[in-house]
Amino acid sequence: MALDIRTPIGFLFAILGVLLLGYGLATLGSSSYEKSLGINVNVWWGAVLFVFGGVMLWLGRRGRP
Repeated sequence: MALDIRTPIGFLFAILGVLLLGYGLATLGSSSYEKSLGINVNVWWGAVLFVFGGVMLWLGRRGRP
């Protein structure tokens, strides 16, 4: 049973994405986002990391024999 490297990488990025997305949603309306032109960067990058992790998991599953 060979472990495809995309599977643990996908889990890592998906978990980090969920954590960052949750933190961004928990701090909505915070004054700290004034520095980034009012854009909640944590929500956007959390979503990007979560999607990337999902793609890596999908590719890891698809590559199994």
